[in-house]
Order: sequence, then C-alpha cells, then structure tokens
Amino acid sequence: MRLVAGNWKMNLLPNEAVALLTALREGLSKRDARRAQVLICPPFPYLTMALDLLNGLPGVGVGAQQCHHAASGAFTGEVSAAMLAALGCSHVLVGHSERRTLFGETDEVVRRKVDAALAAGLKPIVCVGEHLEVREGGRHIDNVVHQLEAALGHLTEMQMEGCTVAYEPVWAIGTGRTATAQQAAEMHAALHACITRHWPNLQSPPPILYGGSCTPANAAELFAQPHVNGGLIGGASLKAPDFLSIVNAAE
Repeated sequence: MRLVAGNWKMNLLPNEAVALLTALREGLSKRDARRAQVLICPPFPYLTMALDLLNGLPGVGVGAQQCHHAASGAFTGEVSAAMLAALGCSHVLVGHSERRTLFGETDEVVRRKVDAALAAGLKPIVCVGEHLEVREGGRHIDNVVHQLEAALGHLTEMQMEGCTVAYEPVWAIGTGRTATAQQAAEMHAALHACITRHWPNLQSPPPILYGGSCTPANAAELFAQPHVNGGLIGGASLKAPDFLSIVNAAE
C-alpha cells in the first residue's frame, strides 16, 4: 500500500491549521482508504489538534516532524518519541535534510533517533538524499545508500518492517526543481536493492517514498515508477486541494 505523508514544516498559525485540517478531513472522508495510507505531520503545537480533527478517518494517521534520541532528561526544547507515542502519533520523521543541514544531525544521531522511535512504538520515516554537488559529481547513489545503511543497517528484519524510507534529493526541496521520473526511479531502485541485500527475508519491505517538490502536476508520473511507494510532500501539503490531488494520484 502506498503512503502519502504531508510535512507542514514550520508553517501556519492555529486558525490556518484548523482550516487546513477541516478541509483535509472533508476530502479524505470521501476516499477509498484501502488504496493508500495518508499521514499528516504538523508542527508540535498542532499534533493534538490534528489527532482530534482527523480521528476516526480510516487510513489516516498523524506523525511528528522529529524527536529526540533520549527517552527523557534535561534537553530543553526537545520532545521524546515516547511522548509522541503517548499522544497518539503513529510515525515520526527522522533525518530530514533540513535537520541534517540546519541542525547538524549526523548519521549517528539519525541512527539513535531511529532506535528511540522503534523503542517507543513509533514508525520512523527515515529521510535520505544528496546535495547538488554530490549528484553532479556522480556520487549520488553511493552517498544515499550509505545514509540508509548508517541509519538502518543494524536493525533486524522485524524492526526494518516497521520503518519507511523517504528519498529526498536535497537540491529539489523547496527549489522548484524536481528529480525527473527517471532520476527518481534510478535512486529508488538502488535503495530497494540495498534493502533486499541487507534484509533478504523481509515479509513486508518498507515503503520508499519520494520527497522533493512533488506536486499535483508530477505526482502521477513519479508514483508510476517502480519502487516509488508514495510521497513525502512539503509545500503542496499546505494546500488542501493540492494535497488531496496527490493522494488521489497515489490511489
């Protein structure tokens, strides 16, 4: 089953968040939930609001945009995976390129956050992706596969089945540039091959999402590529008609 996850990032005031969630609830209540799962990842202050307004919608969950790797402690401003799980979140984004670039999260930090999420019963969506100079240097596949192995390579097959991978070409996030369908297919095939190689006995291989300026205009073509199992949607998730159109493309 495909997964479409909306990452609101640090956007919207409370009244705007209510309006968007209300529109999403109306639109998502009319779909066939057996064809694709939907996840909404709002900022921390709106998690309870999202859980309340989306409650009862089949195939719709709420996730957080990040968590700390410790279960508790003196980490002012941070939120633990256990707190998110206790609220009712099902997923958490881990290792988003903005966390890596702007907040210095290393492969080791990402690995520890994956462990914390799994220990709390959350499903981590582990983000991997390359910068423009890496792609132009022809090192993009090695770079992205290394990120996946660093974050997940220590997991058992059972643990791996609770994870999702999101490929996000960093050069295509918020830039208006988008990987071509062929570029996306190439990277998703490499990630799928890596997963198959490391965990050959998986009963349910983790979905591999595409994230990088996915819009209503290109979603259908991207989702039609082999091993593209949905999308991690940024800007388009802030407009209900656009996000619902992308969900429809996934179905």
